[in-house]
Amino acid sequence: MSSDTKKAGPSGKPKKKFLKRNKRINVGKWNDSLKTSDVNQIWTELHRIVSSHPLVRASKKAGFLVEEGRYNVYSDMTQELFVALLSKERFQHYLDTGMTDQEIEAEISQIELTNLLTAQLRKRHPESYRLARRISTLIQTSETFKRFDNTGSPEIHRRLAERVFGLTDWQDGKKTRSQQEMEERVKKVSFHERDTRMVGCTGDAQIVISNAELEKLIVRVFKAVDSPVNIRAIRGLVMSRLPVMDIYLVPITAPTNTDDDRYVDLDPVDSRETPEEDYLRREAEEAAAGFVDHFLDCLKESVRGKAKQYNRMINILWYCYLNSDGGTQLEVADKLGVSDSLVSDYRKRIESNLQELSFGGVNEARQFEKHLKLQVREMITVEEEVSA
Repeated sequence: MSSDTKKAGPSGKPKKKFLKRNKRINVGKWNDSLKTSDVNQIWTELHRIVSSHPLVRASKKAGFLVEEGRYNVYSDMTQELFVALLSKERFQHYLDTGMTDQEIEAEISQIELTNLLTAQLRKRHPESYRLARRISTLIQTSETFKRFDNTGSPEIHRRLAERVFGLTDWQDGKKTRSQQEMEERVKKVSFHERDTRMVGCTGDAQIVISNAELEKLIVRVFKAVDSPVNIRAIRGLVMSRLPVMDIYLVPITAPTNTDDDRYVDLDPVDSRETPEEDYLRREAEEAAAGFVDHFLDCLKESVRGKAKQYNRMINILWYCYLNSDGGTQLEVADKLGVSDSLVSDYRKRIESNLQELSFGGVNEARQFEKHLKLQVREMITVEEEVSA
């Protein structure tokens, strides 16, 4: 029998050799790179970790990461991670403690990069980050909610964002709806009014919503979607019903010495008054004061200078034109003790004199109204004091 003949099995057929394929975990040669101070290789390994990190990819997909430099978001995050490790002397620590390549890789990926990313999210999206953590904590600790993905297997391990929760009074086999259907159904839940009370050690953070109200809002969202939801999805659904404000300032002008076409050099508009505009405004105010005196003189002439009729006209001017709470024409007539037709006649005289005014611009007209209201209010106040 030649050496190439295969041994037969019990069935008479030759045995086949099956090779078990193990999933290979790519680990960088950290010790070699650190000992030789190969900066380029260290940066390449860090970029690989950042690009494959699930939390980084999820944050980028959700739009939480902002590209600040001329490179993509992974390169920006890699540079921040490299600087952080270098400033804390972690590279030297890895060599001094004799850590293996696997241990170095695990610490950078699971501890250093995660801490850096959460710190960036907390800084750039403070309210979203804080509310997301509060929602997750309430769902896990409150007796109002229970977990649905570990039914029959209480010891099953799953990442927090993928754990499925629902209301306690729901049956275990409750049907799960699609994300698109849940987003449509949650629109029936009204927006919660923002709580503007200030809290925190420095008193610079708003409550937005108390824990008791937040739990009620989560219950309303669950009832609206009528389906068990994982933590990541329920956080988004609940926060879509909250007035969250995350403000992140970015430069609007291009940095110096850059050829990046994505930057647009903008010149913000200065909304402050120029010296010329300030002069014209003050001139318009002075002209408006003159218009007021002329307008009141014309009204006085229209009643031939009679004090009683003039005072009546000033009251009609105030209640019908200058006072927003003056009431209707009938109410004004009843208040002044005159007929409706007399009020109508006086209004025609007032409007006729108004039409004869000529202003050079909107600003002059506004200043005229302002000064007229102040002067007529003083006249009415003096009249009430005299009658009293």
